[in-house]
Amino acid sequence: MNRQTFAFNEVVDQAAIKPAAQLYQALVPGVIRLGVNNVFGNIGDAWTSINLVLQAKPRAALNMGMRTAVNSVLGLGGVLDVAEEAGLERFTSEDLGQTLGFWGIKSGPYLVIPFIGPSNLRDSAAWLLEINDSPVGRIWQEPRDHNPAMALQLLNTRANLLNAGRVFDEIALDKYVLLRDAYLSRRRSQIYDGEPPEDEANGPAAFKKQLAPR
Repeated sequence: MNRQTFAFNEVVDQAAIKPAAQLYQALVPGVIRLGVNNVFGNIGDAWTSINLVLQAKPRAALNMGMRTAVNSVLGLGGVLDVAEEAGLERFTSEDLGQTLGFWGIKSGPYLVIPFIGPSNLRDSAAWLLEINDSPVGRIWQEPRDHNPAMALQLLNTRANLLNAGRVFDEIALDKYVLLRDAYLSRRRSQIYDGEPPEDEANGPAAFKKQLAPR
């Protein structure tokens, strides 16, 4: 089922989403695309701040909250990344799936979601909750504003991934497996803040156990 959904997503991407992103990249000046990217990044920072609070990480939450406030006020709603120049860097990006994982909720089976891509059962449930009450939806509430904002966010995200997509196409013997393994590894690293525990089955701890005297 996952491979069939992956193949469907590839067809949709090649036929519509990727060409639209390439056109967006070709027609929209780089400085405007940077501003758009900064705006959506600032919205993401606000959501990250909330999730850091939910994860009981006050210092990181304060840093991201200050970053959001500085860019929202002094950066013209996030168009300019003033906080970066002030030393308030974006060290992390958190979502509800990571928050659930932080509190011990297992990821469940790997899933490929139509039009969305790699996910798992936990992150898919979290995404459904987020999409109904997303930061973008709160800022642009009317459908005439919300739908273009979501479309622009999709174009911006896909345009940012154009170079990465070329690399995957060039090196992948099985693109589905490569994307699946990359996604699972990245999500595990994100949940443990870049320091995932050793794999008890195959990691150094298991190796030492095999060498220990019986």
